[in-house]
Parts: sequence; C-alpha cells; structure tokens
Amino acid sequence: MPKIPLPRSSKKKIVDMDPPVQESDADFFTSLPNSSLDEDAHLSDHDHVEPSWTGPSFRPAELDPDRHVKRWVKAHDAHADQSSFTENINWRLFRILAEFVEGFEFLSRLSREVSIFGSARMTPDDPYYQIAIELGYACARAGFAVITGGGPGIMEAANRGADMAGGQSVGLNIQLPREQRENPYVNHSLGFRYFFTRKVMLSAAAQAYVFFPGGIGTLNELIEMVELIQTGKASDRVPVILVGSQYWEGMLAWIEQVMLEHGMIDQKDLHIFQVVDTVDEAMRIILKTSERVL
Repeated sequence: MPKIPLPRSSKKKIVDMDPPVQESDADFFTSLPNSSLDEDAHLSDHDHVEPSWTGPSFRPAELDPDRHVKRWVKAHDAHADQSSFTENINWRLFRILAEFVEGFEFLSRLSREVSIFGSARMTPDDPYYQIAIELGYACARAGFAVITGGGPGIMEAANRGADMAGGQSVGLNIQLPREQRENPYVNHSLGFRYFFTRKVMLSAAAQAYVFFPGGIGTLNELIEMVELIQTGKASDRVPVILVGSQYWEGMLAWIEQVMLEHGMIDQKDLHIFQVVDTVDEAMRIILKTSERVL
C-alpha cells in the first residue's frame, strides 16, 4: 500500500531544545538584551519586539518561534510541564481565565469593600503614610473591608490600620521581578501574575476608590477608574476620592485648563473627582456609599 503523507498541519516539528532554563523572572528580564541564544547574536535593535501583555516576544521571521516560546514558558515557571499544552502561547489564556475566576470567587467572600491606592515608595515618616493608617483604621471600624495592592508604602499603611482595628485587611498582590512584596498587615490575600486581572479585581466590587499620592502605577489606576465612570461602564455613584489637595492640584488644573479648554472632556467630568485632606472628609463620603454586588 502506498504511504499516505500526513497533512502538513499534523507533522511535528523536531526542535533541538536547550536544557531547561532555571532562572528567576528578574534574571530573565535583565538577560533579554543579551540573550544566551545564538540566534539573537546577529539581530539589530529593531528586530526585537517590546514585551507584550503576555510576556516578551520576538519576531518569528528570523527566529525559531517554537524554541523561543518554550524558553519563555520555562523562564517564567521552572516547573512547567514541557508538553504540547504549554508549547503554544495561546494556551496561556487559560491562566488568565483562571485568575479572573479565582479573583471573583475571592471577592465574593468579602463585603463593603473600599479600595485604597497609592505609592509603594511612601515611607512611615511621611504624613500621607500616617493618614493612610488612620483611614484604614476608620474604614475597618465602620465595617468596611480595606482592599489594597498588598505591597509596601501606602498599601501597607492602609492594611496596617485595618488590621489594627481587627477588620478585613485585603491585599491583591502582583508578582514582579523586584520591589513588590506583600506587607505583613494583610490578613486576606490573593496573588496575581497579570496587572490587568489584578486591576479588574481592585475595581470590581469596591464602593469607593481612594487615591493617595503615587506614581505612574497609581496614575494608571486612577485614570482607568475615571474612564470607566465617564463612559458609564462603572457607576457614577462610586466616588473617586483624592487624598492631598496640594499633591493633586497640578493634575486637576491641567485637566481643567487644557483638556476641558480643548473640548476633550465635558464640564461634568470634573465632578468625578472629590478632593480631601483629612480622614474625616474621606469618611463622610465613604459612609454615604452603597455596597456593590458582583
């Protein structure tokens, strides 16, 4: 009987695999510009693609895509099963889906959530750190679950206050190559690999968003929350509270004097922000809110 050739899509490509890469996320990211793979040696800067939301990627035209996908899998999970399941990066959608499922199940066990955002670099001797402790304490005493990103700085301060009050001190942590660590004042925690799944959980059930001074990450979270309210994707009954008028006044002035003047936003959009300087002012707003149900 003549030998019937397999369909092209059924042929397995044999790849000369390197030994498993045992390195941390930090080692992987810092090693990207000087990859140990021979194929990378001749590539110019424009041949590399910036890391995507699923991780670093490369142009397949000059590289063996199977080899690089497998290296990506191993570098992020040294114990990953190197089977056909993990050979295709599209299967990572299941990991993303799992984070959403686990996250919503976790939130469903909480009630009356207030999400507090702010810089991870804030030190205990900063006045805002003390205000965050006091606000976390006041929220917990009033029966609210205090949710933060679970890290140091303002997050630690808010969790610290909630824990001191014997309340629910929740940390939704993120796995980063460096800097982020879970603070010791969290008594309910969940870790995330992806920023976008974590951000959804920080916003999904909270009945108030409180923003302390922060950097790029805090600003990113603030603008997204405002956008959700502005576009009707989130309720406008969820207040966006900015703590520290002196810190936020420059941004708010630019929004009003530039964005509004150029017609990029409406006058009513300015009312999304509520600026306070004290714990009492913040609590007066929070106590008027209603619980959101997932």
